[in-house]
Order: sequence, then C-alpha cells, then structure tokens
Amino acid sequence: MTQSPVAIPASPPVLRFAPSPTGLLHVGNARTALYNALLARRAGGTFILRYDDTDAARSTAAFAEAIAQDLDWLGIPPDRVARQSDRVALYRAAAERLKAMGRLYPAYESEEELEQRRLSRRRRGLPPIYDRAALALTGDDRARLEAEGRRPHWRFRLDGRAVSWVDGVRGAQTVDTATLSDPVLVREDGTFLYTLPSVVDDIDMGVTLVVRGEDHVTNTGVQIEIIEALGAVPPGFAHHNLLTLPSGEGLSKRLGHLSLRALREDGQEALAVAALAALTGTSLAVQAVPDLDTLAAKIDLAAISRAPARFDPDDLAGLTAATLHLADHAAVAERLAGLGIGGGAAFWNAVRGNLGRITDAARWWQVVTGPLAPVIAPEDRGFLDQALAVLPPEPWGEDVWPVWIAALKPSAGRSGRALFHPLRLALTAAESGPELKALLPLIGRERAAARLRGEAA
Repeated sequence: MTQSPVAIPASPPVLRFAPSPTGLLHVGNARTALYNALLARRAGGTFILRYDDTDAARSTAAFAEAIAQDLDWLGIPPDRVARQSDRVALYRAAAERLKAMGRLYPAYESEEELEQRRLSRRRRGLPPIYDRAALALTGDDRARLEAEGRRPHWRFRLDGRAVSWVDGVRGAQTVDTATLSDPVLVREDGTFLYTLPSVVDDIDMGVTLVVRGEDHVTNTGVQIEIIEALGAVPPGFAHHNLLTLPSGEGLSKRLGHLSLRALREDGQEALAVAALAALTGTSLAVQAVPDLDTLAAKIDLAAISRAPARFDPDDLAGLTAATLHLADHAAVAERLAGLGIGGGAAFWNAVRGNLGRITDAARWWQVVTGPLAPVIAPEDRGFLDQALAVLPPEPWGEDVWPVWIAALKPSAGRSGRALFHPLRLALTAAESGPELKALLPLIGRERAAARLRGEAA
C-alpha cells in the first residue's frame, strides 16, 4: 500500500461494533468485531457493543443475546453495551437541529414515484439520484399533500462537495457527495434509518475510530457531512475487505452462512475462528495463536488486502487442532472439567498434540482411567508376558517408560515397531496416539499390568 494509513489515536481509543440483532453473527461480522475489540484492547481503549435495534419489527431479544454469547465465546466481551432503541430521544433532538438548520427537509414522493423518476433520469443519460424536487415545494404545496394523507420522509441536504479522509485500510479516500442522492434519515412513520443514529451515537459516545466493512465507504462521505453539520469532529475511519465463501458468494446473516453458533457447536476453537477471520485476506500469515493478546499484536490495518477475502471453513479443522496443540492447561482446564476430564496439566500435555477437537480428549481420558479392553495378537502373547515380568515397581515417575524398555529389550529380541506396537495396542487399544512415555505414568502400574495380561481394566 503506497498511501499512509490513519493512525490509531494516541489517547485511549474508543471503538464500537454495531450489529443489528436480526440474525446470528457470521464470521464476516466476527472479522469486524475482532478488529475493533483487539485494536481497543491493544491500546488500552474501550470496546462498545451497540445494538442497532431501531428496526423493532426485525430485531429480537433472542438475537441480541446470541450476539453477546458469540462475543463472549470469541473472548471479546464489550466494555460497554448500548441499545439504540433506548436512545431515540437523542436522535429526535439531532433531527430537530438539522431541520432548524435547513439541512433536513421533508419529501413526499412515494417509492413508485421515485422509481419512475430514476428511470426517467437513466433514459436521459443522467445518474439516477434524487432530483431534490421537494426543496421547491411551498408551504401550500406541503399542506395540500398532507391533506391528501401523505406523510413526509426527511432527507439530509448534502453539500455536494468532495469529502476526503485518510482511511486506515484504503489510504486517501474521496467521495463526491454531488453524485449521491440526499439520504433519507427519517421515515414517514418517524422512525430512523441507520445513518442518523449511527452518527449521533458515534458523537455522543466519543468514538475515535470506526472500523467496518468496505461496503460502507460511500456512507462515510455522507456521515462526515452530517457529523460536521452537527458541529462535531469526525472520527477516523478504516474500511476492511469483506469475507466471502470459497465460491466468492457473500456471507449473509439471513441465510445463516458460517454462523458463529454453528462453528461453536461443531467444536471449532474460538481462537482458531478468530485467527482465520482476522488474518484471512491480509499480508499476514494465517496461523494458530496461543491467546487473543498475541492476535491483537498482529493486527495491522495497513496489511489488509483490497481484494475480497475468501474464508474456507475447511481450513478451520487444521487451525483448531493447531490451536489446541498450543494451548496450555490453564486455558482449557474449565472446559476439560466440564467434560468430566481430570488429570491436570500432566494429562493435557500428554494428549493435546493428538487432538483435533477438545472433545477428543475424552477418548484419551478413557484410555488413562479405563475400563479398556486391550488388543492383543496371539503371536504377541509371549512377548507381553515378558513385558509384564519386567514392569517396574511403583512409584512411577516420568522415567518409567525408558526404564521399562531398557529392561525389556535384551530379553525380547525385538526393536522398533515390533517392540513398541504390541505394547501400544495392549495399553491403549489404539494403533497410534500420544507418546506412551507420557501416558504410562497416568495409566498406572495396576491398570497397565492388567492390560498386559489381557484383562479389561
């Protein structure tokens, strides 16, 4: 990237994630949430979860709760939670200020009339933007329209100028608002569209940096004009590329694409989802991380590509396994306990390198604690009797395996797979798995001896 990106403010920054509680979060939403949360965390700032729930018909408490659960699962609970439905008085006050300034004006066209005007402009080779006919209405005109039962929607009168900012991802950006329709901020029924509440909240909450998807770039020019009309200083902006499915299809909450809930229920690791969502489509290597602070240190807005980022769920399995292989016991102890798995750090360190999902640890806990039916080939019966005869006495420590093997080798006349494989089958009933050096002390002498004899133990 040749253009200098915007700097994160030196003072503790304030960032926000503003989802609509109208569906389940998907990994594309997680990408935005993670950038905001991790940038705030790294700089000692504030991360706000702001529910864009002014659409009462589609917003639900259940989806709002699901969003909170998803952020908790990702490890990025907000420092502050706000609901736009609780803040409508602020938006009304801002709308009245803009009306008083002549920047918010009433328009009475129906959607059908607007579509006809757009078609007419296209036929004449003109851009299909609103022609501002409502600005020519007199007081009598408005009274007549309202007497007919029409109610106005309210449009913000743009300056029609070049609005520029230095984007944290895209560098120097300019939007010419003369090429845009004056946006509707207030519907006929008095409810607010996205733009005004977002601007008012960013001002009121002291948001210093807005990190969001590149589909909002054009909105930024409009929002900067509204912010300045309200007498405030715009925050910094950074617009990241969007995640897509491997096919290139965009992600959709409505269609349930790659929802965080589904990934969680599939046993994927939250850290793996976070790493793949945040690092895909950047110049940074996509790799497992031991914790979110490590991932936060990697985040670099300037490293984000301008091309769409293809999120391949098939990559998650390997990344989930790699994440577990990195995890220390303290990071997973509570979850292991919830699965009925004990053994402490010794067990975890013995098995973590062989796990694809954390639930796989239950299999190895069964190997350690029994009961387990050993697998013994008839031709190995004599060899296992020899192994039992030299099985060291307790107490057992970390060196019991090499001591045992050193005692067994001379009499067994075996080496390599012929030596180790029958022991593994008898002790674990598995063809492969964690190192027996680590498992044997956990299995214990009594259980190991019983299995060598061919007994389920």
